[in-house]
Amino acid sequence: MSERLVELRLWRQFVAVAEELHFGRAARRLHMTQPPLTQGIAQLERVLEVRLFERTKRSVQLTAAGEALLPQARDLLARAQALPAHARAAAGGETGRLRIAFVSTVGFAQLPEWVRAFRARHPQVQLDLLEATSDVQLAALERGDIDAGFIIHSPGFAPAGLASRSVVREPLVLALPAQHPLAQAPRLTLAAVLAEPLVVFPRRIVASLHDAIFGLYHAHGREPQVAQEAIQMQTIVNLVSAGLGIAWVPGSVRSFQRPGVAYRQLGGKQALSVPGCETSLVWSADTPVLQRFMRFVT
Repeated sequence: MSERLVELRLWRQFVAVAEELHFGRAARRLHMTQPPLTQGIAQLERVLEVRLFERTKRSVQLTAAGEALLPQARDLLARAQALPAHARAAAGGETGRLRIAFVSTVGFAQLPEWVRAFRARHPQVQLDLLEATSDVQLAALERGDIDAGFIIHSPGFAPAGLASRSVVREPLVLALPAQHPLAQAPRLTLAAVLAEPLVVFPRRIVASLHDAIFGLYHAHGREPQVAQEAIQMQTIVNLVSAGLGIAWVPGSVRSFQRPGVAYRQLGGKQALSVPGCETSLVWSADTPVLQRFMRFVT
């Protein structure tokens, strides 16, 4: 069979004749004369190398091949007619696909609300969500595997070569074993906290925040006693509950209520020396659908 593309004009002519089963009526419907229509159907049959109609002087009937082809031809014409509207919707961010990665901390509270509102307003957008640490997200952005990501970092940090928008700033708080003396103390002192074994994420995960935490210790003449490293904040909190040490975690982690863990925050002037953390939406290429999503990120 010929591999030549069939023009939409010929498919329109085929559908008109198939529905009218009369060349004269089909020609009037298409606002053309009958001879070019007859020639068009003959051309289509030559390209397909099948007969689509059985013709006599008194009747026109579809062949078995024509019957089988008619629903698909109708569908093709309907989809072709819808293409301009689809193009306008895609250009305006009303349709398409958006791949968003996120750190677990933003998934505790804000992200579900943003996603729910976005999906309600833009049901034609396919939204793919991926939980990943900040380092994994940055690598995925570089490869083009995701469109944007919510990463955590120290305040003011900006990944090179990426656009960013800050969405959450929060303090670092302490996760302590519930039976630890510091969890029961009426007042925490920074000196006592810095002397405790530390559960922390590896530097490669969030270098800026890791350095800020270690900088707090170094500024007070202490070297952190790292008891255990873990990647996910939930895992860090679980290890704290097991008594392996204490941990500095974003304030939003307090919504993760793990039995055996108490959350405390330094007060007074001591709190001023404790670094905070920030969550930002970062992306490499702006798209209409991403702009639509960002309207819901407040």
